[in-house]
Amino acid sequence: MGFMLTKKIKMKQKGSWLVILSLILIAAILGIIFPGSGKFTDDPNLNMGDTAWMLTATALVLLMTPGLGFFYGGMTHPRHIISTILQSFIAMGIVSVLWIVVGFSVAFGDSIGGAGTGIIGNPATFFMFRNVHGHTDPNLAPTIPLALFAMFQLKFAIITPALITGSFAGRVRFRAYMLFICLFTLFIYAPLAHMTWHPNGLFHNWGVLDFAGGTVVHMSAGFAALAGAIFLGKRKDYNKPTQPANIPFVLLGAGLLWFGWFGFNAGSALGANATATLALLNTNTASAAAMLAYIFFDAAKGRKPSAMGAAIGLVVGLVAITPAAGFVNVGSSIFIGVVASIISNLAINYFGHHPNIDDTLDVFPAHGVGGITGMILTAVFASGVGLIYGGFHTFAFHMLALVLTTIFALGGSFLLYWVTDKIIGMRVSPESEKIGLDISQHDETYSFEYKNLKKPLHLT
Repeated sequence: MGFMLTKKIKMKQKGSWLVILSLILIAAILGIIFPGSGKFTDDPNLNMGDTAWMLTATALVLLMTPGLGFFYGGMTHPRHIISTILQSFIAMGIVSVLWIVVGFSVAFGDSIGGAGTGIIGNPATFFMFRNVHGHTDPNLAPTIPLALFAMFQLKFAIITPALITGSFAGRVRFRAYMLFICLFTLFIYAPLAHMTWHPNGLFHNWGVLDFAGGTVVHMSAGFAALAGAIFLGKRKDYNKPTQPANIPFVLLGAGLLWFGWFGFNAGSALGANATATLALLNTNTASAAAMLAYIFFDAAKGRKPSAMGAAIGLVVGLVAITPAAGFVNVGSSIFIGVVASIISNLAINYFGHHPNIDDTLDVFPAHGVGGITGMILTAVFASGVGLIYGGFHTFAFHMLALVLTTIFALGGSFLLYWVTDKIIGMRVSPESEKIGLDISQHDETYSFEYKNLKKPLHLT
């Protein structure tokens, strides 16, 4: 038994070295073939104010991912807290490299299928950031460098798979999750980004409005989370009551998310302008209204106001206003925040007691349902084109896009889980789950309760 264990560990070590050497070789070859992405020199269309704001917004959005890590990590069991936070952090590494190689091209490259029918971008358009430079681009980045636009969009691509992790916290194999991130980014996120935000995208040409990612980010992550919760099955201790590992971590994470979300939404105006100001105003207002609605709704049901309720409520408000932030007035933002908060509260209560679906940290009822609510209400309240302004065309195409996104994100993610599971195996062993992913997956621990446990490095 000991001999077989030693042999297995040595094989894993050899495999890791092989991966490292392969990456070095591939990077060297690609660096020779694609030596540069163009000159980073100013052009007459470059607006310094817009560029300065977008540099700031890009940094703000990146901060959201560590914030999400603390938000999720504080909610989970103490024996999984490091693993849960690391799942957010590792997305910053994996997606950043993947985005440079081919991700940006698949999301924002030339439409395959022609103008107005684009579902996915041509991987060759910006492969290895070829043709991504410091100049402006009339279609994607008219007043800022195209490279800055690409980096801003990267931060959205990073946080989307990280959002999914809360649904299967405590039971996913880390190596399998790393593979799933790659597949999800290329085959779910990037096509949705292309359809929604590219000038030739299918949804874009239908008139579907998604200012900062209600469909592309939150609905895709929400449905992928639901698929993951179903695919991986329930935790072994699903029916046992558990307490959050660290509520101050949850509040810290929620605060970082709120702060970073100003870059997320206001930055989506792609300039320092009146639309960015409107988006910031609506973002703060909807989040505040949602937080208050969540804790008062809890109180109406006989519960005490809680830190967890306040944190979840403000995040739901941020999610719901995201697709509408630059399209609605401030009164509508209050309505959107309150309605989304109540609906998500009911959804969290429903899924929290569901006998067959174990969405550990309520990702689908918070982000998925919040994103759906925001998308629908955007079609209702968008200035000049919403349903209340007689814009039935906009509302109808939003509903069609909602159906297609549901099928694509839910079904596609389920398929990607299946593929990943066949390659690596997604769920950890019962022993690893029992002792905790911090030790079994990473040989680290946060809780003093588990520090004296024998570290079973062979568990997977």
